Amino acid sequence: MMNIRNRLSRRPKALKRLSDTELVVLAKDGDKDAFGELYERYLDKIYNYVYYRMGNHHDAEDLTARVFFRAMAHIESYTERGVPFQAWLYRIAHNLVANWHRDRGRRKVIPLDEFIAASLKSDSPDSQAEDQEERDALRAAIRRLPEERQQLLLLKFVEHLSNAEIGEIMDRTEGAIKSLYHRTLLTLRDELQSQLPAYTDDSAAEQSRIESKRG
Repeated sequence: MMNIRNRLSRRPKALKRLSDTELVVLAKDGDKDAFGELYERYLDKIYNYVYYRMGNHHDAEDLTARVFFRAMAHIESYTERGVPFQAWLYRIAHNLVANWHRDRGRRKVIPLDEFIAASLKSDSPDSQAEDQEERDALRAAIRRLPEERQQLLLLKFVEHLSNAEIGEIMDRTEGAIKSLYHRTLLTLRDELQSQLPAYTDDSAAEQSRIESKRG
């Protein structure tokens, strides 16, 4: 602890050089500035995650604040044990979002599908009408996916996290995340092929290219 304290002679720059683990140690000791640095470090990521699960800026801002209040209230009970602080925050956010939807009896409205639709299709100007039909079908297919698979796509395409980081958040191995991601893309491809006769192997090849790029 003293070694960390000695590095904090010049705040807040000194705090920014500390790792999450070091900041958590200080935060547990009642250092509000240390928790403030963690807040600044992950605010945008958590807000984006919450928003793309809720689809409403006002509610997303409110729930994001609750995520950090919850984290601050329970920081003393947090132990890393293979779960980085970032993953712990995402788990808190996931649980609060799930409770929010359950309490309101709402089906999730996730703008995530806009991002997936744009990512899985090229922007060839001579096929805009055809692309629009496929994107509409893809949006509908994404909304029908189980919550776990929607969460995976959100972390992959919106948060741009690696398979290893997603595994930490979803409490799965990196190999399991790769497998789930592959199965999810295949499911989306099969649904599009069944709905759109014009959805060819070229489109499937594009999905494989995206998968390889993001894997």
